[in-house]
Amino acid sequence: MARQADEQLAVSRVHLPKQTVERPLRQVTKRLLLALFVLVLTVLIVWLDRGGYYDNADQKVDFLDAVYYSTVTLSTTGYGDIVPHSDSARLINVLLVTPLRVLFLIILVGTTLEVLTERTREEWRLNRWRSTLRDHTVVIGFGTKGRSALLTLCATGLQKAQVVIVDPSSKVIEAANADGFTGVIGDATRSDVLLRAEVQRARQIIIATQRDDTAVLVALTARQLNRGAKIVAAVREEENAPLLRQSGADAVITSASAAGRLLGLSVLSPYAGTVMEDLIQQGSGLDIVERPVIKSEVGKNVREVEDLVVSVLRGHRLLGYDDPEASPLQLTDRVITIVRATKALPGAVRGGGNAKPE
Repeated sequence: MARQADEQLAVSRVHLPKQTVERPLRQVTKRLLLALFVLVLTVLIVWLDRGGYYDNADQKVDFLDAVYYSTVTLSTTGYGDIVPHSDSARLINVLLVTPLRVLFLIILVGTTLEVLTERTREEWRLNRWRSTLRDHTVVIGFGTKGRSALLTLCATGLQKAQVVIVDPSSKVIEAANADGFTGVIGDATRSDVLLRAEVQRARQIIIATQRDDTAVLVALTARQLNRGAKIVAAVREEENAPLLRQSGADAVITSASAAGRLLGLSVLSPYAGTVMEDLIQQGSGLDIVERPVIKSEVGKNVREVEDLVVSVLRGHRLLGYDDPEASPLQLTDRVITIVRATKALPGAVRGGGNAKPE
């Protein structure tokens, strides 16, 4: 039961990216060296002013007595067998030795204080994260599909601070934290796990689970918690795509079929397969971009636009470039074009944006 409680506690926590810190052994070594420096400095101060100190044993202070006095003074033991009796020695104790004593104690207990304050600092970071997180992206499943989708989004300017990853594997979340992403360990079919990822305030949700039935349950739960978010999901089998759409997914990608079609296309025409792979890979070569129609393009035919227009999004209708209704272009339209990866346009969304088939 204790083990289950510990596992439940680990699952229930949000794992923020780790801040860059030094290795523990290096931290301890630096603190020990600093403490040794303080001790040596105190011994030197006492030795140089040894005439102002009085030893009850033999009335004089030698080097060993200076080391002994510095040690017991910095540790606040203070046996009283060696004491400063001159005004200069007492003044030096007030102005120099006492601050060194405080610094010495701070160094020694610094590690303990850091451990005690780490939980408070982590809670503060978590509360601040929750209060500032809005319109973020939740990626459910950080395998090959989830990583590839996230790399594509980050290539278009998505900040890592605006991403939350949900995965049942603690090792996967540790890898995500190492990459700078916030992670939540748990089963995404459970609403409490998605609530820890603040899915109710997310702008878009990517479902990249390993199983199709899991993807359906996640889509149902996510849509119940957030009615307005855009949900994109991946399935292995094409026959499960309609079920996933009924569960609340706005777009469904059949990974096995898409890979198979790309393989077949590459067999028939290797160059065509290369072009399609280039279009899929964002940030290099050619990219598919969704952007608004600019004023200079209003009233023109789609073939007259400088960019290569593939489709026109008018309202919720997706019109092909050869559709007679696609021309002339209207100011409220959005066009899906093929452009060079280095060409950035205002309001552009790579990869098709929010387009939905008619």
